[in-house]
Order: sequence, then structure tokens, then C-alpha cells
Amino acid sequence: MKELLMNKLHSYLVQNHLDLLISLQEDHRLPHYLEHKVDSVMDLCEALQAENRPPYVIEALCMEELTRDLRPSRFEYMRSLLEEEFEVDYRRMSTSGILTYELINLTGACEPIFEVFGFGEENEDSRELKYAVMGMIAEYLER
Repeated sequence: MKELLMNKLHSYLVQNHLDLLISLQEDHRLPHYLEHKVDSVMDLCEALQAENRPPYVIEALCMEELTRDLRPSRFEYMRSLLEEEFEVDYRRMSTSGILTYELINLTGACEPIFEVFGFGEENEDSRELKYAVMGMIAEYLER
């Protein structure tokens, strides 16, 4: 189960937190990160196994816990906003192969905004947050 959860968490990072995944890989900390995160839910996993829960339920509940502090994804929020509101720039970056790099830079540039708004699941749909981030994106693209 541990190996399965590590693989699932890795896949989750690839899909939702490419910025974190790249950072962890650059620092050669990815295996340690995955192992540490999965170890943190092994008590839950064992308790669920003791209750004779089906493997798919155990996997789902453990993944829910593993990704709790990773939701929502700032990187994915930036990607969606750039694609929806700055479509020409998004396509240009994507075509030239710099989209991931620029999204990482944009996410970093917007970090103060995310902190001020307390970015989380409860306010990811906030219009004020969206406009503040869009303003920073527009400023970033003018450089």
C-alpha cells in the first residue's frame, strides 16, 4: 500500500503541482518528500485495514489526507487563469515551450497576493483574488 500511495502522490504532483515537483527534483528531495508524506498517513491506513475497509476506500481516504495541504494548487490556478484570461500569451508560452517556467515565475510573483487573500479552497473562486492575480499577470507580461 505504501508504494501505491507514493506512486499516486507522485502522479498527483505531476498533474497539480508541477512547480513543487520540479523544485523537489532540483533539490534531490523528491523521494524523501514522498516517503515522509506517505509515512504520515500509515497509521490511518493501518486503522482502515483493521476495519476491513476495501482497498479502494483506503486508497481514497489516504489520498484525501495526503493532498489536504496541497489543495488548491496555486500553480494550477495560475495555469487556468492564464489560459482563460490571457489566451494569446498562454498559447505563445505553450508553443515556445516556456509555459511551465513562466507559470512557476508567475506563481512566485503572485505569492504576496495569495498570502494576503489566504488562498485556499474557501476562496479560490473569489472575484477579488482573481482580479488581483490578473493585475499581477498583466504587469508581469508587460516586462
